[in-house]
Amino acid sequence: MLNRSIAPDIKDAVAYQIALKKPELFQLDNGVTVYNVQAGTEEVVQIEWVFKAGNWFEQKKLIASASNFLLKNGTSSKSAYEINEFVDFYGAYLNRSCYNETAVVSLHCLSKQLAHILPLVQELFLDAIMPEEELMIYKQNMKQRLAVNLKKCDFIAGRKIDALLFGDKHPYGVYSEMNDYDALTREELIQHYDSFYKNGHCTIFSAGILPNDYRELLNKYFGNLPFNKTVSKDLEHSIVPSPEKKLNILNDPDGVQGAIRIARPCPIPSDPVFQKLQVLNVLFGGFFGSRLMTNIREDKGYTYGIYSYLMNHIHASAILISTEAGRDVCEATVKEVYHEMEQLRLHEVGKDELLLVKNYLIGTLLGDLDGPFHIIGRWKNLILHGMTEDHFNYYIDTIKSISSKELKQLAEEYLNPSDYYELVVV
Repeated sequence: MLNRSIAPDIKDAVAYQIALKKPELFQLDNGVTVYNVQAGTEEVVQIEWVFKAGNWFEQKKLIASASNFLLKNGTSSKSAYEINEFVDFYGAYLNRSCYNETAVVSLHCLSKQLAHILPLVQELFLDAIMPEEELMIYKQNMKQRLAVNLKKCDFIAGRKIDALLFGDKHPYGVYSEMNDYDALTREELIQHYDSFYKNGHCTIFSAGILPNDYRELLNKYFGNLPFNKTVSKDLEHSIVPSPEKKLNILNDPDGVQGAIRIARPCPIPSDPVFQKLQVLNVLFGGFFGSRLMTNIREDKGYTYGIYSYLMNHIHASAILISTEAGRDVCEATVKEVYHEMEQLRLHEVGKDELLLVKNYLIGTLLGDLDGPFHIIGRWKNLILHGMTEDHFNYYIDTIKSISSKELKQLAEEYLNPSDYYELVVV
């Protein structure tokens, strides 16, 4: 019998061996590739249809996001209300999302209901009509949302820093104005839909307890669609960063808080250096016990939270520090961010702190791989970035083996204030 009066041995997360479950791979009759993780304990399914239809491919601002949103707002035989009622009847969740390079239609449902819902998804890919009245409602709602957001310093800072890094004409830096919504036309949305959904490039990612006839179902409803008929051309977009490195914006004269963004370009996720930078980033500002959080929140009390991130874009990436602080301490907050950069450039991190960061990263990764939906999500990220299982294994090895000396060298290269754009919006 287990003796509960004796505490179990403590084992560091870095001691665990982590393996990424490989997906099943097959192709439909039209060449669409399907990645599938058959796993789990509940009779549920997740399917994602990923199209190369993000704003990277749009001819005019907002075309990609608007066409993605209106994809399920009406077909020739069903209104938006009828589509939503049909999905709700089967207890399913059908959503759509638009990103920089990709646009996604995602389905979550009970395994036994999959055969009932797939014909509707097929109908959306073949016969979405994007009614004019739905477009008008979309414009009105989005303009109201934008009007509210434009009053928020955090919103202004978030989109302005992207424009500084990449240029306001680049897909990563472009942002919407009120007149951009007014300029949208149904004809432009239909053209984008025809090119990038109905006749677009599609990859399918699925996970869960899939029914025995899953392949046949997918092939029946999607294997004869005109997907992937032509080679998808990856458009080129020039990055034109702002020549101005330091910018202060007055957005709300009566506000008591300011939004701070400090950022610089860095290698993309498929670059081996990116994996090492992830460790440095966590140490610097990537979790609640980071240097930035300990200094600026816990010690100085300037903010409720401050974090640093690595952007997960395909074609370009950046290190970004983000926080909100009282207007009277924004300048002091920026000064402390640069102070922590200096400390990491000048001194090697201690053994205990490095072990804490490594355990946090491995522990987080273990949680991220809990269940089939998380596993296929990890694979989707690898595949869309042109990476393989080797990149995942390299990341694990990097976390476990990276030294304090290597982190100091990375800090010397990537944590120099002169390389950073500094933006404060109050």
